[in-house]
Amino acid sequence: MRDLAAELARLRTEHLYRSRAVVDGPQGAEITVNGARYLSFCSNDYLGLANHPRVVAALREGADKYGAGSGASHLVTGHQRAHHVLEEALAAFTGRPRALLFSSGYLANLGTVAALAGRGELLWEDRLNHASLLDAGLLSGARLHRYPHSDTSALRQRLMQNTGRHAMIITDGVFSMDGDLAPIPQLADIAQRQDAWLMVDDAHGLGVLGAGGRGTLEHFGLDDTAVPVLIGTLGKAFGTFGAFVAGSADLIEYLIQHARPYVYTTALPPALAHATLASLRILQEEGWRREHLQNLITRFRHGAEQLGMQLLPSPTPIQPLLVGSSERALALSAALRQHGIYVSAIRPPTVPKGTARLRITLSAAHSETHVDRLLTALDTVS
Repeated sequence: MRDLAAELARLRTEHLYRSRAVVDGPQGAEITVNGARYLSFCSNDYLGLANHPRVVAALREGADKYGAGSGASHLVTGHQRAHHVLEEALAAFTGRPRALLFSSGYLANLGTVAALAGRGELLWEDRLNHASLLDAGLLSGARLHRYPHSDTSALRQRLMQNTGRHAMIITDGVFSMDGDLAPIPQLADIAQRQDAWLMVDDAHGLGVLGAGGRGTLEHFGLDDTAVPVLIGTLGKAFGTFGAFVAGSADLIEYLIQHARPYVYTTALPPALAHATLASLRILQEEGWRREHLQNLITRFRHGAEQLGMQLLPSPTPIQPLLVGSSERALALSAALRQHGIYVSAIRPPTVPKGTARLRITLSAAHSETHVDRLLTALDTVS
């Protein structure tokens, strides 16, 4: 039997132990953590919708109309009108025939990959894909291969060596720990030439990128022919919870029949679906949120460059400040808290060894003054 106490002790010694903080109150530019008030730069609430009055009111309205829980899976009695309306709205938003709700992004990835990639078939994943995508590949029974990060030449060569077998290419749209964009146009070209599926998890791109907030694919001008399988999450820019898959009518119907995490999971509370419909409308109506967010990103990167900080080349709200050692990352995070700034230290195994970092995330809820406060604090503690 594994010695759990010894393993926990090792994690503490190597500065890899993870601790939960208790947050009181809603998400926002400022949050209360363990009883203290901080300016927060570590939430994925990119558009500041998690506590938007219209979204909160819609959640209350949904609870009054549908109750607190769905009571069953979608295929029993859990698929309520709120789910159906939201699926139709998400399909229209992404420009695809249909969409399918899942109870979380993790489940959406597990269910979709396992349903589409059979045992012994080939999966090609970017080495820096999110853990849910990598786990989906491992659990699917397919033969998982990881290509070097965004290296389309290496991927093309490896695919050409494995012609004649069904293959699927899977990538994040925006990489969650580095903030950079996948080379999706090149991946789409490779997929079409090799007759492979291309699946993009755009968890961190939807709502943020593209003129209409339709994500990485809109940013690159790609449609559902180039990327047949699109995954989106609702707990980031949308500010609520859950996830969805968007694609052809046949794809969605196939997943309804074969995606086990969909078939055997209780449906998302319908009140959350009702609230998400409100956040989708705000996302579409208030383009100023994306414009303001982009201005903050530019302001932060310019200020960080002037201070000589080592940021990764990210055009997104995810702005990683590389530190190196886990011990140093923890120390900087603690020092920032002394200045009223809350930024989490990200360490292995979430990121490769030797690349521990502060994962700074910006939100439309922030102001220019907030960004300047962050830069001042970083200059002081660095």
